[in-house]
Amino acid sequence: FGIAGPPGSGKSTLAGRLGADVDAPVVPMDGFHLPNVTLDARGLRHVKGSPETFAATKFVGVVRALRDPRRAVACPTFDRTIDDPIADQILVSSAARVVIVEGNYLLLDRPPWSSLSGLFDAIAYLEVPAELRLQRLIERHVEFGRSRTEAEEFVRRSDWVNAALVESTKARADIVIPMDD
Repeated sequence: FGIAGPPGSGKSTLAGRLGADVDAPVVPMDGFHLPNVTLDARGLRHVKGSPETFAATKFVGVVRALRDPRRAVACPTFDRTIDDPIADQILVSSAARVVIVEGNYLLLDRPPWSSLSGLFDAIAYLEVPAELRLQRLIERHVEFGRSRTEAEEFVRRSDWVNAALVESTKARADIVIPMDD
């Protein structure tokens, strides 16, 4: 099952709660961020979170592997305190009947992201008012070390641009879930 939505929509929070409720592992797309050292080398750190700042082909491969009931799959997670992914932190057992995958670009219609559409039984899109997402994003960036000015600038330069792209994918979702808190 997939949960998509723009940055700050609450994907991780909802996925975590659902996973706990139904005893299902949660795989965050954020674990597939390219490491900061790679982003720096490519000159992309200032737009971290955009599609090109992810190991998208690897992500698609892992989601495909999760469909195979014969194998366990090790998945990375993302640590906001160090602002980098950490490999193999989530082990999805071959016995897992339900796996929840959450991320911005599950519905994006460009390769390699477009390969994801056939790998989910369903994808929900979280629709959250822009003002609430803006507040959440700024607070998140401040919480993890940016000044308020730096947080507002990053949201404007990166998160908000990415949000517009993600919002353009909403029509591809199996269900749209309006959320306001």
